[in-house]
Amino acid sequence: MSPRLIRAAADATGRRPDRPLRITVDGEPVTGIAGQSIAGVLLAAGRTSWRTARSGAQRGVFCGIGVCFDCVLTVNGTPDVRACRRRAADGDEVRTQSRMPEGRA
Repeated sequence: MSPRLIRAAADATGRRPDRPLRITVDGEPVTGIAGQSIAGVLLAAGRTSWRTARSGAQRGVFCGIGVCFDCVLTVNGTPDVRACRRRAADGDEVRTQSRMPEGRA
């Protein structure tokens, strides 16, 4: 990895700090920058978990490359979207998910 600064226009990942975006997570606005994954936006906002497993354990990013499915959430009405693989888009409506059985809190 190079320690040098990469200009935004040349960033192969597509991150654009000059282009902010806003998504809504469970009704709350969260800001990020164009090119970030949804997981990146959530982590930058201080959220480390956004799914509850059947056991009640909190889940967020585990592998970060789309293999483990720990980071799934609902985006614009589509469930089980991997947050680490989906780039955030301005206006995305994100909902956290729970695999806990009904009646268990």
